[in-house]
This record gives sequence, C-alpha cells and structure tokens, in this order.
Amino acid sequence: MAAPIVILATSADLPNLDADEAGLPDALRERGMEPRIEVWNDPSVDWGAADLTVVRSVRDYATDRDGFLAWANSVPRLLNQASLMEWNSDKHYLAELGERGLPVIPTTWLEPDREFSKHQIHTRFPAHGDFVVKPAVSSGGRGTGRYTATDPRSRAEAIKHASHEMRQGRSVMVQRYLSEIDRSGELSIVYLNGLPAYSVEKKAMLHPRFRSVDEVQDETVVESTPASEKEFRWGEQIRSVLHDYISDK
Repeated sequence: MAAPIVILATSADLPNLDADEAGLPDALRERGMEPRIEVWNDPSVDWGAADLTVVRSVRDYATDRDGFLAWANSVPRLLNQASLMEWNSDKHYLAELGERGLPVIPTTWLEPDREFSKHQIHTRFPAHGDFVVKPAVSSGGRGTGRYTATDPRSRAEAIKHASHEMRQGRSVMVQRYLSEIDRSGELSIVYLNGLPAYSVEKKAMLHPRFRSVDEVQDETVVESTPASEKEFRWGEQIRSVLHDYISDK
C-alpha cells in the first residue's frame, strides 16, 4: 500500500517551511506518510494528489487574502477548512468574540469606505499612553506600528500610517498598547486532540520605536512549557466560545 501523501502548504519566501517546522517532514515519514512541501499559489501543484493538505508557513496570505481564500476553497481535503480560515484571517472576529463575552482589547475600527479626514483619524486615537495601529488583515507584524499619543510627531506618523492602510482598501485597528506584554510577552495555548498540550510564550515585538508598513517581522519563541491550571481554565473558556460561534455558522 502506498504511503498517504501529506502536502505542507507554504509561501514562496519560505520554500522549505519556517525554521521552527524543519523537523516536520521527517516526523511524518517516521509515521509512514509521504510529506511534500508546496507553495500555496504555485499553479503547477496538483493539490488533488494529496490525501491531506495542511496549511503551514503561509505567511504571505495577507498580501492576497482573496486569492488565498479562493485557493483554500479549491483544495480538497484541506486542514483547516476554508471557512474557518476566512473567519480567522480577518481580525474583525475580535468584535464578534467580545459580543460573546470574551475579554478582548478595546478596539477602534477605521473602515476605508468612511473616507476619514486626518482630523477624524486624530480624534479616534487615544489621548494618552502608547497605542497600536495595524490592518485587520495582517500576518507576521506586517503593517503594524506602535505610537505615543502625547508625542505630536509620533501621533502624526500614526495618522499617516492609518491613512496609508485605508488608501489601500484595508480596515484599520487602533488599540491601546498593553504594557503587560513587555513583561510577559504573548501567550498561546496549543491543543492536541482537543486537549491543551503546552503553552508558548513569545517576546514582545512592538518595542517603543517599532515601525512596520510592509515588511514581515519574526516572532521569537521564548519558551514552551506544559499549560498551567490557570492557562487551562483560560483556554477552555476561549475554546467553548469558539466552538459555540463556529457551530452557529
């Protein structure tokens, strides 16, 4: 019997997957599978030849989200399903999760069809502290900037940044910068077979002078540890809301 074929979808700038995933093909071979690494928007790839296609290092989806979603809907036996990636690839989902009771960072949304003036953008920024401007569709820190509300030059840069994104037809998010991130980083909980397996902590990306309009920023993993009881309870709360939301779709 031929080994099942598993295609690992990546982007052209990571043709051999991200460095963190370098061991994945060998791990699949050890389990009797035939791994193949393919670029998601390569027209020569026969996606129907795979028993399963897994989205991995597709860090450029934000530059062509419509094309990415069209591809996802065309691929048979895709993990995760296209509808879930469509929802998860646009951060407007935060507003929906907030409506369902999850604590989310308060966000001001600047929509391109509103055609905001510079003054209108200015009035929608926080009056004090640091804040973040980023597009609702982004990956790897692309298009993200951290600014200081009481610094006129920084505030002017933030207005320019938001205007640039909206001229490109992108929805913009404005959020207060949470100083806790500088101390504890960003925490993710990884689930395997429906159970929390471990947590991953990443260093804060947005140092005070951070600016990014189009480039991708690397996310550095600080450590991987078993999920604590507190993290488990937090993860279960999020998972419950997500399952209810997805089941309603």
